[in-house]
Amino acid sequence: MVAAMAGQTLRRSDEVASSVAVLIVNYNAGDALARCIESVLSQGQEVSVALVDNASDDGSAQMVGSLFGRLENVSLVFNQDNRGFSRAVNQAAALTRDGPEDYLLILNPDCELFPGSLRALVDALETRPSAAMAGPMVVDRHGSALRGTFRRFPDPWRAFLTFTGLARLEGKRASLQGVEPDEPLPGEVTEVDAVSGACMLVRKTVYRELGGMDEGYTLHCEDLDLMYRLQQKGFARIFVPTARVFHLQGLSSRRRPAWVHFQKHRGMQRFFKKFQAGDRSLPMRWLVISGIWIRFFVTLPWVLIRR
Repeated sequence: MVAAMAGQTLRRSDEVASSVAVLIVNYNAGDALARCIESVLSQGQEVSVALVDNASDDGSAQMVGSLFGRLENVSLVFNQDNRGFSRAVNQAAALTRDGPEDYLLILNPDCELFPGSLRALVDALETRPSAAMAGPMVVDRHGSALRGTFRRFPDPWRAFLTFTGLARLEGKRASLQGVEPDEPLPGEVTEVDAVSGACMLVRKTVYRELGGMDEGYTLHCEDLDLMYRLQQKGFARIFVPTARVFHLQGLSSRRRPAWVHFQKHRGMQRFFKKFQAGDRSLPMRWLVISGIWIRFFVTLPWVLIRR
């Protein structure tokens, strides 16, 4: 039986020859976590799984330990506290430091890969040396693409247009482009600003070159930060529609929606300050930051009602 050791690796094998290491951060994902890992292991190619649990209290990590903990290609870490998503992803990536993997798949615990999806993502990167990240079509239980599958980088103007709904008019005016394109998703591999943070395949060497996730983010916007830094280094990000991933969404945030909502806006502020504030006047900086927190308070009641 695998014994739980807080903050320590429960099982790992350095002999596993796999091309992809799947990094999963869990916080109270329930039964979805086991389905997520099963979908990874059934992809028909060699993978390793590095799971970091951020002090879940629903038994999900222990359940996974009993189901998969004896496998040589599954590593489990139990944290004694919730260290945030970025830090936990970097923890999981550190488990692969000396491994043979070429790619890291950052995968939410409430996601399930469709058959062949991992191979499609890998193939897309292997045939495009200039690209360092690939993302799939992320769908709901009805097979419809979810918001955020295919995105532009946010800036104050695009964020304003998206929040007010004016971005719906972008088909009539190019100047009204929001964060999410108001057009059908492409049917072939396409270079994009950003893919969904729920499932991102990235070259391992590039991830390490960038220093991994920015641990200044607790939850939300750390994915955009990583993609923006890829752009700064000249690496493309690509959308791969033939790869499909089901995303249940919101399991980990249902117990504390206000906190998650706060972290989302805190992430927006950090992203703006880090990448965009320097090009704007002081009054504009204050206006944007004020707008972020006005949005937080305006939308908070709706977040609490729909939980």
